[in-house]
Amino acid sequence: MPSPPPDRPVGAAASPRPSRRNADRPPFGGPALPDPHPTASGLAEAAAAFLPAAPRLPPATLAPAPVPASVPAPVFDPLAVPPDIALVTRYGAHLCLRQGLLPWQSRDGEILILTATPMAFETHRAALSACFGPKTRPLPCPRHRIEAALLAHGGAALAHSAEYALPPQHSARSLPHRSIALVMAGAFLATLTGLLLAPLAAATALLLLGLCSLYALFALKLLACIATLRRPPPSAPDALPDDLLPMISVLIPLYGEAEIATRLLRRLARLDYPADRLDILILTEADDHPTRAILAASTLPQGVRVLAVPQGQVRTKPRALNFGLDFCKGGIVGIWDAEDAPDPDQLRKVAAAFAAAPPDLACLQGALDFYNPRTNWMARCFTMEYALWFRLFLPGLERLNLPMPLGGTTLFLRRDRIESAGGWDAHNVTEDADLGLRLARMGFRTATLDSSTMEEANCRIRPWIKQRSRWTKGYLMTWLVHMRAPRRLLRDLGLRRFLAVQALLLGSLIHGALGPLILLLWLYSLPLLGRDWLPLDVPPQVSLSLLLIRLTEYALVILAMRRTRHGGPGWWLLLLKPYGLLATIAAIKAIGEAPLRPFHWDKTRHGQFHDDDTIPVHPAGAAQPDTPPDSARAPAPPTTALSASVSRPPPPEAGSRRPC
Repeated sequence: MPSPPPDRPVGAAASPRPSRRNADRPPFGGPALPDPHPTASGLAEAAAAFLPAAPRLPPATLAPAPVPASVPAPVFDPLAVPPDIALVTRYGAHLCLRQGLLPWQSRDGEILILTATPMAFETHRAALSACFGPKTRPLPCPRHRIEAALLAHGGAALAHSAEYALPPQHSARSLPHRSIALVMAGAFLATLTGLLLAPLAAATALLLLGLCSLYALFALKLLACIATLRRPPPSAPDALPDDLLPMISVLIPLYGEAEIATRLLRRLARLDYPADRLDILILTEADDHPTRAILAASTLPQGVRVLAVPQGQVRTKPRALNFGLDFCKGGIVGIWDAEDAPDPDQLRKVAAAFAAAPPDLACLQGALDFYNPRTNWMARCFTMEYALWFRLFLPGLERLNLPMPLGGTTLFLRRDRIESAGGWDAHNVTEDADLGLRLARMGFRTATLDSSTMEEANCRIRPWIKQRSRWTKGYLMTWLVHMRAPRRLLRDLGLRRFLAVQALLLGSLIHGALGPLILLLWLYSLPLLGRDWLPLDVPPQVSLSLLLIRLTEYALVILAMRRTRHGGPGWWLLLLKPYGLLATIAAIKAIGEAPLRPFHWDKTRHGQFHDDDTIPVHPAGAAQPDTPPDSARAPAPPTTALSASVSRPPPPEAGSRRPC
């Protein structure tokens, strides 16, 4: 058979021409596509040209003449000819995404499989044969078109997979919420009845419960902080050269973030990481039109993609993360929030840390800080709270080999570990704490990362209570999920780590709900206020212990703040106790909301308090504005850095079309 002329794709000679619309406007701005209906012999030639080794096809189907090397294999377009959705559903849309395969069409008894690389087809040939039988044939197609076709024709299936990725026994969606509501209502009525009939006995019982939670939680924090202070931080691993840096994917969920989207892009442009090894996915909800419009009108830095998450039954951050995970290209997957400003060299530190770590290290947790710590008294208290948590407490948990409740951002995971853990629980509003505990139960470790991400401190009372109530509700749901089988949890973690989980999760819940009673005892411990105003016989040892706990916490906060760029807390330290009372309101709201709206996500609005001029451009450098004057601008960075402009492009001319 004579070879086709060079200007005609292989297999397109005997087929009708594609539509004028597809020929003039190929999807994703690619070249004009070959005929989507090639002949059987053309398909065989395409497969022979695509596979470097001899294809496993019957000899009768091979073309008698070799394809000239100068003739490229045709590109089969699943956007022009949609895939058979029954085949996609049969194999699994999420598996298609992860493996880079698309069961496209069934022709002449064969299942045509679109694949970006021959290796992907060969790796999963056995699974394809088990699903479709032995007659499967690979055909070339760019991965981005496979993803676009799956998103266009299998978006609902992908959204469903993201929502139900975790097995029911590990998810908060299968908790008996009606029974939980009845138990909580019964406990509330019993407490109220006790306070009415025997107020002194009931108050004493509540105080004892609050003291037990306080002592357990304080003991855990003190041991962790001592472990951090006693041992010097481990030396940083050697930085990797650019040619050894791995591909890193970062997921950034956005919802209702039109006010901060452009600032996010500017901050991403500061990252010091080769753009060809960086894959950033901005995840927007499909119906969040204002945020999507802002992103569409902006020039994205190189390596940044925007992905619309289809609507589902719940709207939560972990659901969006599960959806975006299958679109990731990297073996390391990170998470940032919309208002985040990470250190420019953070990803280089992540790559070096994972390269030097043993395989059991599944996750790295970076430190969080605020770029508006002096907005008001709440911002100052929030800054002190975060300093103690990320600078002393979490590193201590790592040194003690205890389960670490992950933060919702600046965490980086080995992709195979998060996939083996089942992804995130789309029905848990603190998916980070749940994931950290699940990884610990599987025998994986989490380490802290010596890198910071600047955030916006939530420093208005009502939004703060809504955010903190979501965290408290998530702690409650996480505790209930993992305590459904307490013996198995004990077996997975061991006694020491099991007790640490109880002190952290359950202790935080009880301490938050009974905060005012603890405050009364703390005030009772102050000698200047006397002892006659509280009708309880409190032993002096209890009063002394409460006073020592408060002084110790103040000392730890001072030490933690000295490890940040903010310096000492000053007299603002005294406001931590009134600040803590807000957590009681949040805890009561969370306990009341948990059985009624367990999956409701109280959205935190960002972009209210920001000052990009205070965000360091370099980890230890001075602050610089986003856009310095022309005379002060440095030379253009090398093309390998993610430093493209993110200014809004000029409006298109009249009658012109803006490219997709």
